[in-house]
Amino acid sequence: MNRLAKETSPYLLQHAHNPIDWYPWGEEAFRRAEAEDKPILVSIGYAACHWCHVMERESFEDETTARIMNEHFINIKIDREERPDVDHIYMDALQAMAGSGGWPLNMFLLPSRKPFYGGTYFPPRAAYNRPSWKETLLAVSEAFRLKRKDLEDQAASLTEHLHQSNQFGMDTVNRLIPKEELFTEKQCDAIVLAIMGQADKEWGGFGHAPKFPGTYIIQYLLRYYRTKKNEEALRQALLSLDKMINGGIYDQLGGGFARYSTDEKWLAPHFEKMLYDNALLTDTLCEAYQLTKNNVYAQTLRHTLEFVQRELTSPEGAFYSALDADSEGEEGKFYVWSLEEVEAILGTDAPAFCAYYDVQRQGNWEDHNILWVPRPAETVAAELKMVLPELTALLRKCREKLMEVRSRRVRPGLDDKILLGWNALMIHACCKAYAALGDQTFLNMAQRAMTSIWQNMRHPGASPAFWHTYKAGEARYPAFLDDYAYLIRALAALQEVTGELEWLRKAKALTEFVTEQFGDENARYCYYTAAGQADVIVRKKEIYDGAIPSGNAVMAQNLWYLSIVFDRKDWAERAVTMTAGLAQTVTRYPASFGVWAGMMLQMVQGTPELAVAGSDYQARMKELNELYLPYKVLLGAEKDQEDIPLLQQRAQTGKTWIYLCKDYHCMKPVEYISEITNLI
Repeated sequence: MNRLAKETSPYLLQHAHNPIDWYPWGEEAFRRAEAEDKPILVSIGYAACHWCHVMERESFEDETTARIMNEHFINIKIDREERPDVDHIYMDALQAMAGSGGWPLNMFLLPSRKPFYGGTYFPPRAAYNRPSWKETLLAVSEAFRLKRKDLEDQAASLTEHLHQSNQFGMDTVNRLIPKEELFTEKQCDAIVLAIMGQADKEWGGFGHAPKFPGTYIIQYLLRYYRTKKNEEALRQALLSLDKMINGGIYDQLGGGFARYSTDEKWLAPHFEKMLYDNALLTDTLCEAYQLTKNNVYAQTLRHTLEFVQRELTSPEGAFYSALDADSEGEEGKFYVWSLEEVEAILGTDAPAFCAYYDVQRQGNWEDHNILWVPRPAETVAAELKMVLPELTALLRKCREKLMEVRSRRVRPGLDDKILLGWNALMIHACCKAYAALGDQTFLNMAQRAMTSIWQNMRHPGASPAFWHTYKAGEARYPAFLDDYAYLIRALAALQEVTGELEWLRKAKALTEFVTEQFGDENARYCYYTAAGQADVIVRKKEIYDGAIPSGNAVMAQNLWYLSIVFDRKDWAERAVTMTAGLAQTVTRYPASFGVWAGMMLQMVQGTPELAVAGSDYQARMKELNELYLPYKVLLGAEKDQEDIPLLQQRAQTGKTWIYLCKDYHCMKPVEYISEITNLI
């Protein structure tokens, strides 16, 4: 076993038996590289990554390949989910070199850790227009010996590019211009036009295959429709959700969504299931349900959170990170079926089931069948000469039988590390699900998870600091900007559904910590890493909304929200300045800045400030949460709260009042939700 045997990451532990002399990222490897003047190979992946497993089987388990790597390089293995800070740096370098990136990420560094060459997957023999891994290793080693100056120049250029990538947010921002003029309906309309220009109006989603869920821009379209009543925006948002729900990207038996679809029809997913995708899709489905009251969205919400509770929840109540794409060495084997299997299990019910879920003798994907719903249930029922309730009952019974058989298969690997930021995303999603559906199960999930991370992931010596990852009783790595941004947002959401103001006070303390430890020199944006971290060559500032939201975008939302709660004009100004600094870029490229686009829309639509005061405040808050008010600030208490301006001088004996303020003025307080709906 190599040094990775002492790690806690499931991904690193998978490589602990490789014949390669792997190091974890750290001083021991850095010192050896400098002492022996050897290049560093950094190989980055994650536990649910299919091609990471392929490259391990083909190359990292091969003795001949290992000898080359051990002789010529200091080899470092990184779990990108444990060290996203390191991953961001070298992924940016690869994209600058190659124009694209992905995982596995294999990057060659000078002993100083500056990158000079890299790539993603390398085959064991030259193929797919790629050199073999052995050829690459030997060529890089030779270049390091014979062309060192060229490599140092390349590394200096790439490192300078990494520094320059922090120079953004220079769109014109005049602090004297009111936000109503900085952010306009015209910008919001232009964002919709840009989104619709990429929309697939047949199969939903945006762009071509591979297709990712695009939750941020679906949310934008839903929120835009709420006030503008733009039917095209609503139609595209709902089409995208409907096609995903009916597709193979959604686990028709067990619930939950895979990471992305390899085709435009959402049929064939990359079968890994990530916690963050299911959190973000839950968020979006909640909004779709609140807007439309379509029961399909409620059913999908329940099914997805049942999956999370069943397969991604730790005994303490926190959430695990992911399920692998592979089982028994094959991608998707756990999830796919042959016609013969289905017929043997379902008997006379098989024809109806196969007609609905497109189960074919030759298979609908690589000689196997992925369950999906390409046709409406009404159409299938008519063909089978069945009434719809009869078909629905039959399908439910069949799914239960297949699920029972599937549960006996060899399961995909579980990445059971607990990540602070991803847990916060799921806590937020559970709060929204409870608000939308009123199911206590979802609130219990949120509260248990928050209690667990508060107990296990807080830094004991530097409160209110947190750790990024937790597993087997051990917390590691100082938390990153994303972790704190998502946690602050989750705390605010938890207060909105519980009425417990202590969560907001914790959010305030964390926000003060983040602005102090992560804020940049201009007091505008935030670095990804806290001040004082010494093991990265660049402190990055991330603004793109990728698979998970930009920490800076979520912090802008947090600062705006908490500025209203605590009357912090400095936080309000910072939120506006952060967003305005990117406004032109966001308007042009909303697919890459979906959360920022939502912040701009909020500035235009306004933020309803709802304060509930009186003995029945929790019941009134529960009623308000059922409404589709995506940009609201909601808080309540039985008595006045000295430290919260929105709850000062509100309480009146024997009454529960609802106060609404918006755009710098307040309405007359009311007692009933129907009255507040009319006012909003």
